[in-house]
Amino acid sequence: MASVSLKQITKRWGEVVGVDNQSLEIRDKEFLVLLGPSGCGKTTTMRMIAGLETPTQGEIWIGDRMVNDDLPKDRDVAMVFQNYGLYPHMTVYDNIAYPLKIRKTPKREIRTRVQSAAAVVELNDLLDRKPKALSGGQRQRVALARAIVRTPKVFLLDEPLSNLDAKLRVSMRAELKHLSHQLQITTVYVTHDQIEAMTLADRVAVMNQGVIQQLGTPDEIYNDPASLFVAGFIGSPAMNLIEGRLDQGWFVTADGQKVIPVGNGTIERVVLGARSEDVAITEPGEGHIDVIVYALENTGEHVLLTGQLGHQRVMAKGDRHLRKAIDATVGLQFLSDRLYVFDPETEQRIRF
Repeated sequence: MASVSLKQITKRWGEVVGVDNQSLEIRDKEFLVLLGPSGCGKTTTMRMIAGLETPTQGEIWIGDRMVNDDLPKDRDVAMVFQNYGLYPHMTVYDNIAYPLKIRKTPKREIRTRVQSAAAVVELNDLLDRKPKALSGGQRQRVALARAIVRTPKVFLLDEPLSNLDAKLRVSMRAELKHLSHQLQITTVYVTHDQIEAMTLADRVAVMNQGVIQQLGTPDEIYNDPASLFVAGFIGSPAMNLIEGRLDQGWFVTADGQKVIPVGNGTIERVVLGARSEDVAITEPGEGHIDVIVYALENTGEHVLLTGQLGHQRVMAKGDRHLRKAIDATVGLQFLSDRLYVFDPETEQRIRF
């Protein structure tokens, strides 16, 4: 096992900057998720760790060794891609065994290690099949077993669940979580899906425009966002971000409704952040603000109400039995200790 250290890593292609002077310490046996939208630099970062991209500047360390000049095959990492990368003419057994065969591992040892890796991902009964006879989830497990069989220092997983349907993604998340606990191998996982990040990670590095915006545990990222980008990217639905101003410590909406004290002083422009589960639905006049019902969505476990507040919309989660007519007026009550204030210019959190 090994830690991974990125020291002031930059990747450029001409004028295009993919990763911009980033440093990151990934602990031994940690499951770290690189999370962000397409083009944010997360996959480029992983490919530099793997040796598939060369950094323009900076150092990459795996354990106590700088690997900038090492070929991918010499870095002792195993990468799992979103398209599985299986050989269609080979059986499951041969696909899993392939990394060992090219290293000229003895046949008896290959058999033992393949059977052990297949058992971890519950594939022992499918070793004689070809990939075309497998489901998407089974193919993904073959790709994982092929990585496991090498017993690498580091696993690199590049959006491995993105080609699966929604139900299978949920079950595969649980399998990956259990597998990570079993193997205790340093893992770097790339995804744009914040649910995957929240459920799998020990820590999450939220990236945007080639820069890590915030690094922390899922709880820290969710409950203590450092910027507007992180606040808006993490959570489903996304955090409510309401434009207004601060008047002697009171947040005032654009249409003049005072909400609650959220700090101190007077600031001409701020953005108030509130998660939908921290906003209660009340009768008109009984909450902090009134809104017009724009939409009501019944998810089964709760009702998601979208309210129109001037040119802005605010979402709140209510009891699954709640029913309100479109265009009706309702009140919204905010939990005072679950509110966030941001500077719309710098997009950074304002802490009081």
